[in-house]
Amino acid sequence: MGKRAATGGYDPSGIDLDAWETLESQLEATIPNYDRVNKWMTFGQDKRWRRNVRNHAQPGMKILEVGCGPGSFAEDLVGLDVTCLDPSAEMLATAKRRVDGARRSRGEAPAAYVEAIAESIPLPDNTFDMVFCLFSFRDFQDKEQGLREIFRVLKPGGRLVICDAGKANRIHGFFGYLWMNTVVQWMARIITREKNHPWKGLANSYTHYGTNGYYRAMLRKVGFEAVDGRLLLPFGMSSRFRGTKPKSN
Repeated sequence: MGKRAATGGYDPSGIDLDAWETLESQLEATIPNYDRVNKWMTFGQDKRWRRNVRNHAQPGMKILEVGCGPGSFAEDLVGLDVTCLDPSAEMLATAKRRVDGARRSRGEAPAAYVEAIAESIPLPDNTFDMVFCLFSFRDFQDKEQGLREIFRVLKPGGRLVICDAGKANRIHGFFGYLWMNTVVQWMARIITREKNHPWKGLANSYTHYGTNGYYRAMLRKVGFEAVDGRLLLPFGMSSRFRGTKPKSN
């Protein structure tokens, strides 16, 4: 991924295109075992983290999920106007079956689906009450540009909530690196029964992921107010970030 600056593990230049395309192909390969591996590697905490984020929404809100993946989060967004965005057509097809099936069982209208990258969202300004990113922010090719696009499509006063890998500081990041590159690899190999499973490459992205402080500063730089970002307990395996678009915009 090219030269890297030692800014809490983050590469300010982003992920180069070839590396990002490889990452996207690995993400698509996780679809058959996505939920099972996530459940194992987080000791089942992924479900609680999703609920934590989901509870920020209020009935009737217009919601955008950036990087919806196979629909693990969006299927449980109840009583909301939902748009799912992902750069992968395969992920969106899986999400559509899953999310619309759940919405149909509740008597709700289908969600909307947009194939696009976070850095170039083909949706109007000031459209959404809330934007969610569940374990997708780490995979943005250019995180700052992705945040700028999210800021643009949020309504004034709208909120962004991100839940992603936890990295409080470099020491915490070192232990996260050990976990991602040993135990997670072992779990994924058992579940997929493949030596060269797709999580082998995905775990590497954690190495170059920034610290909580780095991303809090980035959110403020983009223009978000009331920014916070902290580890989610009890294990500190993930972090939640929040920011609000000023009402004056």
